[in-house]
Amino acid sequence: MARYSIEEYVRWEDIDAAGIINYQAYLRFFALAEAELLRSAGLNYRFLFESLGIWLPRVRVECNFFRPVKLDELLVVEAYFSRIGRTSIHLDFEVRRKTDPSERVATGRYVLVCVRQGNFEPVPVPAEIRDRIAKFLESPPAAKPDADDPVAQDRLRDDGDPIISADELAKRIDETRKD
Repeated sequence: MARYSIEEYVRWEDIDAAGIINYQAYLRFFALAEAELLRSAGLNYRFLFESLGIWLPRVRVECNFFRPVKLDELLVVEAYFSRIGRTSIHLDFEVRRKTDPSERVATGRYVLVCVRQGNFEPVPVPAEIRDRIAKFLESPPAAKPDADDPVAQDRLRDDGDPIISADELAKRIDETRKD
């Protein structure tokens, strides 16, 4: 199996008052890696939207921080799929310094749900997507969850399909449209 990787410098807008990377910067790095991974698999957003008629909204975003990172450090962000469920996909990320690839500085995960445009109704992940991302699919690293870590404990309960029901997703979307 293969991972897709991008390299990105920590920029001025990525750091906080302490001079280290702000958590939000990782979300930017993850989004870049996601877009380029999908593009490399022949699944750019235009194709997903116009040809397949679907969207892949994130219903869960995780980020774990292990080491501080400073301005102008070059990071390598690896992206791979750890699970393809009936309607959902887990996209995992590992971030390392280019100068020291042996040590992870952060990890992350998106849970994406395949939904029909317009009504946001979850639909099965199309075979075309499954086929095109298969080369980036690998098992997530096995780790014993910390009994005091609610995120790790929640991962044990997560079966990979939507964390919320389709009705709840539609309700939340409708609420955001009213604002």
